[in-house]
Order: sequence, then C-alpha cells, then structure tokens
Amino acid sequence: MTEVLLFHHALGLTPGVVAFADELRAAGHTVHTPDLFDGRTFATLDDGLAHAREIGFEKILERGVRAADDLPADLVYAGFSLGEMAAQKLAQTRPGARGALLFYSCIPISGEWAFGPWPDGVPVQIHGMDADPIFVGEGDIEAAREIVETVEDANLFLYPGDQHYFADSSLPSYDADATALLTRRVLEFLDRV
Repeated sequence: MTEVLLFHHALGLTPGVVAFADELRAAGHTVHTPDLFDGRTFATLDDGLAHAREIGFEKILERGVRAADDLPADLVYAGFSLGEMAAQKLAQTRPGARGALLFYSCIPISGEWAFGPWPDGVPVQIHGMDADPIFVGEGDIEAAREIVETVEDANLFLYPGDQHYFADSSLPSYDADATALLTRRVLEFLDRV
C-alpha cells in the first residue's frame, strides 16, 4: 500500500483531519499526520490564521518540510489548505515523490511564489468547491488549472458548494456527499500510484 504524509489546515490537527487520515489507514495505507501547531486547534479560520502569522508562514512551511526528514522518499504528499504549501513543496522538490493530493488550495508552478516546475512522473489531484470564496476567489483555482494544463497526470475535481473545509467531519462546513466522492477518488489515486 501507499505511504502518505498528510498536513492539516489552519484550524490545526482537528478530529476531522485525523478521521480522514483514519479512513485512508482503514484502506491499508500508512498515513503520517504531523502537528505543525504543537497541539493547538482553533474554532475559526481567523483565529487559525492569526496563529499561523504569529508562528510565520515560512516557519510552518519549514516544519512541514522537516516532517519528511525521517520518512522514506517514496511518499504521497497531501495537504489541506494551509498544509497544502508543505505538501506541494515536497512533491515538487523532494526526489522520489509518488504523488500529491492538494485540498482546497494550490500554489502556481510559475511566477514569484512557485517552487519550480512540476516534476515529471509525479501525479497530482487537486480538490476544491466550485464556489469556495478562498479556493476560487483568491486564485487557487487558476493555479490548479495551470497544473492540469501543464502536468501529464493531473486532475482538478470541483464539487458543488461554497465551503472551504468541506472534508473535515468535525466542522460545520463538512459536506458528507462531497467528502465521500473526494475520499473515493483519493483512494483510487493511492491504489494506482
């Protein structure tokens, strides 16, 4: 089975993120869920982002990259929103990546903030809601489309709705139907990489 390094979003390592990881584990995959916030979780996006700003986004990214240090190279890197930064950076820059799963967020592969070109042979899935004011409204969807247009094995999956954290079962934004489809697609991806 596949080994996955899964990074949490700006609310921290919530029970919903852990539950998602547990679903992947139940399917036979090994999933690592580092806590980039040292045990802290937050009830609102504003509070989580304020905490992330206190730590510093570069430091959070560095913590995420370091989380891979003692793990094998042939990982699938996955990240929800804020955690997507570390997942995408590792998928693009750490040799041996088996794939990337990017949830609710995406960074351009060209331009000032890019980690460089997407590496050959590294498949990627990107998941978001089609009316999410963050994913769509802040340009992440355009970055996702750039990846899909450029990378041979890349898919962008859009789900109907306007929630950002729709796959976190511990939050009011949870959408069970969209999450069931997302999970099925993720498991199919993990079974083939």
